[in-house]
Amino acid sequence: MEKITEFKLQIESETLKDLNHRLQLTRWPEAQTTSDWSQGVPLSYVQEIVAYWRDSYDWRRIEKSINSHPQFKTRISGLNIHFLHIKSPHANAKPLILSHGWPGSIVEFLKVIEPLTNPTEHGGKQQDAFHLVIPSLPGFGFSDKPEKTGWTVEKIADTWDILMTRLGYDKYYAQGGDWGSAITTAVGIQNTEHCAGIHTNMPIVQPDPDTFDDLTELEQRALKAGKYYADWDSGYSKQQSTRPQTLGYALVDSPAGQAAWILEKFAAWMDCDGNPENVLTKDELIDNIMMYWLPATGASSARLYWESFGKFGSTEAVNVPAGCSVYPKEIFLSSRRWAEKRYTNLVHFNELEKGGHFAAFEQPELFVSELRACFGLMD
Repeated sequence: MEKITEFKLQIESETLKDLNHRLQLTRWPEAQTTSDWSQGVPLSYVQEIVAYWRDSYDWRRIEKSINSHPQFKTRISGLNIHFLHIKSPHANAKPLILSHGWPGSIVEFLKVIEPLTNPTEHGGKQQDAFHLVIPSLPGFGFSDKPEKTGWTVEKIADTWDILMTRLGYDKYYAQGGDWGSAITTAVGIQNTEHCAGIHTNMPIVQPDPDTFDDLTELEQRALKAGKYYADWDSGYSKQQSTRPQTLGYALVDSPAGQAAWILEKFAAWMDCDGNPENVLTKDELIDNIMMYWLPATGASSARLYWESFGKFGSTEAVNVPAGCSVYPKEIFLSSRRWAEKRYTNLVHFNELEKGGHFAAFEQPELFVSELRACFGLMD
């Protein structure tokens, strides 16, 4: 069996000095010709972020925070997978693997670790406890970058199954949003021997044509949101799913470019009234950007789109117990009846009043409540 080795983040000071130097030498474009974000992230905002990043941001703070949790690496299918593994003090806790997406990272889940693993100290009950496994996707964060094609959603789902069983969890649960939702859904399809149930905050479903003559308010919003995404919000995905390598040169070379590429989506996809700092601090936004900048994953993370972007149109049935939480600012919305078409054993479905694409990051208390409610029905 492959070894599981302890890991700590230890970024060299020279790497941080290089980043600061690049930030100082940023070559700026002219400002957009609009007064809003319709042409992309405004020049003034990127300059504000870069100035803060260069002069005030402290990487060692978040490095220390991440290192306060047990971290490991283990080799699966030729790649070293980086993951956090936090065991609950409650012996009967449910094993749960949390999967991020793009442009997210393990940083999204840091706020929910304590309430999920130690619920009795955070307003919950002992039966709400989870043993958490939080991996970085292949090509993301501090997991290895694939050197060959084939690292699809399905392969990552199988990799997660190997990881969980290697950790001794013959029965486990899975949760995810964005790409994490696609991976979690694949786990629920492929790995039914070990996966006892799943939850997603972005259900991967198609609108049901049979409902088009009698659409609910949510379904009407979902169709409008889908059209807006296709018309105005999907350029990044077209580039990443067709020419990720070409894009990668700019993202890996320019911290300002990497920041803008990610910040646009946080502003557009969070429930933040167009300003990401209405929900997250500058530090939190840059913490997540650093998980792309430091390991230089601009190209490798984008390749997941090249490998699997078409999988978001899949309709293959998911028969394990499933739960869906629908946040109002999610980029893809689903009604219960649409979700039930694919998630055939839907035990939990809830429409939230606030929150967006980065559920755990934006609304950690609601996220924790949803997972407790959902997985509490899967004992």
